[in-house]
Amino acid sequence: MKNDPRWKTALYTTETYNEEGLEGHAFVPEGLNLQTSSPMNDHPGTNPEQLLGMSLSTCLVATMQAVEHEHQLEHHAKVRTKIAYIGERAHYEFLVHAQICVPGVDLTTAAKLVAEVEKRCCVSQLLSGSPNYSIEAVEPWY
Repeated sequence: MKNDPRWKTALYTTETYNEEGLEGHAFVPEGLNLQTSSPMNDHPGTNPEQLLGMSLSTCLVATMQAVEHEHQLEHHAKVRTKIAYIGERAHYEFLVHAQICVPGVDLTTAAKLVAEVEKRCCVSQLLSGSPNYSIEAVEPWY
């Protein structure tokens, strides 16, 4: 991957670091610095599950905003993600499920929009193909 020529034409790159482990800090040099902790205790900080969920939901809603615009729809979509930490010593996994509601359209139309978004969202593309990842259109939850 480090020799992939696409690195030279990237639209954006960033670097992130964690030098302390799960109970510590993750940071972007001269930028964001987050305290991290395990979801298995009550220590302050965010955990990998939360960071993954926020990354996925942000990418999905941004992509949905573009898709709504292309279909001459006002942006009203909302995304909810659920991340589960499962497994046992030496084999842990995440289960990732995303729900997208698109107020103002019927569920069949929303499902078509979500299918389009699933193929275009960069984070969704990373997760697609995994049996641990699912996404669906849902009725509004509010």
